[in-house]
Amino acid sequence: MKLFVLLGSLNAFLSVALGAFGAHILKQKLTPDKLDVFQTGVHYHMIHAIALIAIAILSDKLGNTSMVNASGWAIFIGIILFSGSLYALSLTGIKFFGPITPLGGLSFLVGWILLAIAALK
Repeated sequence: MKLFVLLGSLNAFLSVALGAFGAHILKQKLTPDKLDVFQTGVHYHMIHAIALIAIAILSDKLGNTSMVNASGWAIFIGIILFSGSLYALSLTGIKFFGPITPLGGLSFLVGWILLAIAALK
């Protein structure tokens, strides 16, 4: 589960860096609506980066490592799809990225429900 600590830490770093980039550089370049979209990506990015670290810590406690492992991967994929699509949508304005966002949200939901199931077993 060290991999999830690594992925969580790197994603938390990236979330902070992107948040600063949005607050200091993009604030002057994006419309308020697009900046809100970008900041939503940053917000969910950080929450789920921390979740990856928590999943790594909980893996010892829960014991069901395959379910916990699947939970971590679903959360990680959610970060890429959800936050990544919001970053791309806000920076490019290309509408193609909009329909990808719900897939990332679904991946987050799957990750959280898998973690809950692992806790129940």
